[in-house]
Amino acid sequence: MADELRSVLKSQYHASLAMLHEAITRCPDDVWSNSARKNAFWQVAYHTLFFTHLYLQRDEATFRPWKNHQRNVQHPDGIAGPSDPDSKLPLIPYPYTRAQVLEYWEFCDGMADEAIDGLDLESPQSGFSWYKMSKLEHQLVNIRHIQHHTGQVSAYLRRLDPKLKDQKKLPWVGSGWRSATPA
Repeated sequence: MADELRSVLKSQYHASLAMLHEAITRCPDDVWSNSARKNAFWQVAYHTLFFTHLYLQRDEATFRPWKNHQRNVQHPDGIAGPSDPDSKLPLIPYPYTRAQVLEYWEFCDGMADEAIDGLDLESPQSGFSWYKMSKLEHQLVNIRHIQHHTGQVSAYLRRLDPKLKDQKKLPWVGSGWRSATPA
């Protein structure tokens, strides 16, 4: 049963990430960094990948940020939270380019299988002090997080471009997707 469960988690991580990849690649250039909305497209995409990467770790102590991660900011995940008035650090990172976010996407998608194989899915602890749940439930929460933000940016794209209102233009990926670059 454990092997089957790991296989299902891998499949759903890859499928969720494939749908995010599709939204990232279809985002118009003029929308990518547009800050007219509360969070620019790049912020939501980076935030999603940051937490995908973080929560695929055994625990918070084993997390090593991605090589291009901007550390000297108040909110390194890209989404602004409350500002610390005593900090001289910028609130959020400088905008990541689409190429950088796609590189991070490849990193996250590429590490998912090995990361899942290394998790103790029977642990009653998530490994993160701010989440009081089992490791297995935490992985399901992480997949839901990817899907939540993928749905958010996909819906935004469909509102922007009438041609994208056809769901086939932003395809649903159910399971079994296995490729370094989505078709």
